[in-house]
Amino acid sequence: FDPNANTRTVAAEAIPDGWMGLDIGPDSIKTFEDALKTCKTVVWNGPMGVFEFDKFAKGTYAIANTLAELTPQGTTTIIGGGDSVAAVEKAGLAEKMSHISTGGGASLELLEGKVLPGVAALDEK
Repeated sequence: FDPNANTRTVAAEAIPDGWMGLDIGPDSIKTFEDALKTCKTVVWNGPMGVFEFDKFAKGTYAIANTLAELTPQGTTTIIGGGDSVAAVEKAGLAEKMSHISTGGGASLELLEGKVLPGVAALDEK
């Protein structure tokens, strides 16, 4: 786990012993991009790789670029969670998204229908 680590592109199921999957590869990028093209709303929580290291940021930036292109076409793009927000900001694309929130985990729980303690407290008063 090092910004200067050696890299190889392999299928997820073919990651050699002693190696780590630190980013998605070109096949996964295409799979995600194809799936996103037909979405009306995208909630993104969690980068695709270790974007803090330039060698492992390609997947995250590719998906961020795809979302930035989809937003003006009418897709609602919601970026949730501190790491995802940091990634789209580092890519220079935050302004191109519909909504940015650092509340990733809480946002997902709200979408799941869970009661959030802070929201419940507001209902009590």
